[in-house]
Amino acid sequence: MVVFSAASMFLHDYSCQQILGFFSAAGLDGIEFWPETPDFWQNGQDIKHLKELKKARPELASWTIHAPILDMNPSSFNPGVAEISVGYAVKAVELAHDIGAQTVTIHPGRRTAKRPPTEADLNLFDHYMECVHETSRTLGVTVCIENMEPAVNSLAYTPERLREILDAEPWLGFTLDVAHAQIKDEMEPSRYIDLCGDRLLNVHMSRVVRNRPHSPISEDPAIAEIIRHIKSTGFSGSLTLEIEDLTFDHVMTAEEKVEVLAQDCRFMRDCWAGKFT
Repeated sequence: MVVFSAASMFLHDYSCQQILGFFSAAGLDGIEFWPETPDFWQNGQDIKHLKELKKARPELASWTIHAPILDMNPSSFNPGVAEISVGYAVKAVELAHDIGAQTVTIHPGRRTAKRPPTEADLNLFDHYMECVHETSRTLGVTVCIENMEPAVNSLAYTPERLREILDAEPWLGFTLDVAHAQIKDEMEPSRYIDLCGDRLLNVHMSRVVRNRPHSPISEDPAIAEIIRHIKSTGFSGSLTLEIEDLTFDHVMTAEEKVEVLAQDCRFMRDCWAGKFT
């Protein structure tokens, strides 16, 4: 059954307890928890407390994890940066196991220089995959790799490259970031679905407005068509709102953010039910 979820970083200024309350009020089924959510990241990363919060919100039954990405690059040519970044991706898999999350989304990394990736960069990526795979296999946690926005140094920003990775790593699932794909054009998300939909487990739902990704989706016909296309594949994972508050023209209150999530959640539900045309 499909899950209607959202990423915790949209409410990054609030405590984990408050965030879960806001998500419940917005009518969501689940949460994509980012360990970098400041209340967790900077206050001891208390897994026991997080499990207690999760237990107290049974209406948010589905949890996924997004591995840390801020300041991270697992494919960095700086050995220290690469080691730390790979380590945090592994810790995200361990966190998912500890709290009972369904999947973990990871980023592929990038060449440090703003130039096309070389064989050396791809070797670093292969090492990253080996480390994450070993932990995911041992703990029985499903990991998904996410498509990135177009960039010369990105290791994965086309449907064809994602297909190559998925074929080489049969243990991996796929997280489609709709806005990253839309940066190229409105048809790019559908190309990802057609080429990689058999491994699709999570979808980051947002859109591009005035060249800014991760804007709200409500009432957008292009997003409605993407949701219809996803449904046609037999998808039963998470439709995850990944909204960036910097796309708005003012500092938002918690109430405003909850209303954005509620509107977008209703829109996703209507599209999934075939009520939006």
